[in-house]
Amino acid sequence: MQLTWRNGLDSSEAAEVMALLDKTEQADGVAPVGEHVILRLKAHRDVIHQIEPVQADVRSEHFVVRDAGSVLIGYAHLDTEHEKTAGQLVAELAVHPDHRRKGVGARLVEALLDRAELSLEPAPDLGRLRIWSHGEHPGAVRLAERFGLSRPRELWRMGRDLATPELPEAEPAEGVRIRTFRAGQDEPSVVEVNHRAFSWHPEQGGMTEQDLRAKEHEEWFDPAGFFLAVDRADRLLGFHWTKVHPDGMGEVYVVGVDPAAQGGGLGRSLTVAGLRHLRDTGSRQVMLYVEGDNAPAIKVYQRLGFEKWDTDVQFGR
Repeated sequence: MQLTWRNGLDSSEAAEVMALLDKTEQADGVAPVGEHVILRLKAHRDVIHQIEPVQADVRSEHFVVRDAGSVLIGYAHLDTEHEKTAGQLVAELAVHPDHRRKGVGARLVEALLDRAELSLEPAPDLGRLRIWSHGEHPGAVRLAERFGLSRPRELWRMGRDLATPELPEAEPAEGVRIRTFRAGQDEPSVVEVNHRAFSWHPEQGGMTEQDLRAKEHEEWFDPAGFFLAVDRADRLLGFHWTKVHPDGMGEVYVVGVDPAAQGGGLGRSLTVAGLRHLRDTGSRQVMLYVEGDNAPAIKVYQRLGFEKWDTDVQFGR
């Protein structure tokens, strides 16, 4: 096998990588990379007219493994966006289902560890590298054991049927109303509240207006499923952004409440409003992601009928 490093992908190679990710998801029942990776790959794939042969992205690095026939059999995405500010590198990888247990995954992990060590000289700290395993794949667990990696972070996927148990009413506090998102108007206030609500979160807290507007162009985006809680002056207090997957599965995509408005049940009211919308528009089930150590949030979701389905794990040293 041959492993190469890229600081950008041309459109044809990006399309190859996305096809590999699709095959991996079909085999495993879970996507091997997060949504932000897919959005970055789409940006590479959809570039038709390029001045340069490769479109670089300062937030991403790519590790590509090909066999003797130059067929793509392995891929790793390294997110470097927070390398300078937080000193953290976050990776996600996929191995073609027909080429597993042949050393491809180990080669990718070795390359990622080498990259982490080189980037942090003269004081290398491999503990700053985190590698996601979505769905806690058995192959990823074996690799973690082989390289002596621990589990510093877990992300739970929780879900429930929308038919039973019965959903409660959404009852916002006095002086608060819930309306839907207005594209072209509400982006700045949503980003501002999101930043305050998720200042602690390594991914969600960094959302920009550009990120939000990019997602507005995704096929799944629906402003009718994007709920905003506002006061009498229409100032944003919190929001619940829902999503519907191609198979009809609903998702509590993001629930964010301004810290100044927390403690009054606003998050619960927004969550229920979104759940009722998903049910009324045809979704039979709904899912969400929550940090495994966020006991208060887990308790709220359990009270709303959610149960743990599976786990995404970050492995690292």
